[in-house]
Amino acid sequence: QVQLAESGGGLVQAGGTLTLSCVASGSIVSINAMGWYRQAPGKMRELVATITRGGSTVYEDSVKGRFTISRDNAKNTMTLQMNSLKPEDTAVYYCNADVRINLWQQRPYWGQGTQVTVSS
Repeated sequence: QVQLAESGGGLVQAGGTLTLSCVASGSIVSINAMGWYRQAPGKMRELVATITRGGSTVYEDSVKGRFTISRDNAKNTMTLQMNSLKPEDTAVYYCNADVRINLWQQRPYWGQGTQVTVSS
């Protein structure tokens, strides 16, 4: 079993900073892409940022220049540094990883989510 665990969410004022962390554990051969997604009430889950094993990144337009995604392949960890937070960033943030669990299988895994609330 592979598990992803997020941490770092909380309540901050607009303009503030939070850093989210995700650690993957379990039966892992390797992890390809990882990413952060978020879901606000009544909205569909949306991409925030993704990062490949080699470090290539993709950001949703609204977070470009404010958020930075990174990973440590040796530790199977990923972070999302969120600067200049806005109320519209309020959502549950989820860690995602495409995990190779053996030579024949690669599967997506999701964390439980961590709440980020940005007040005005």
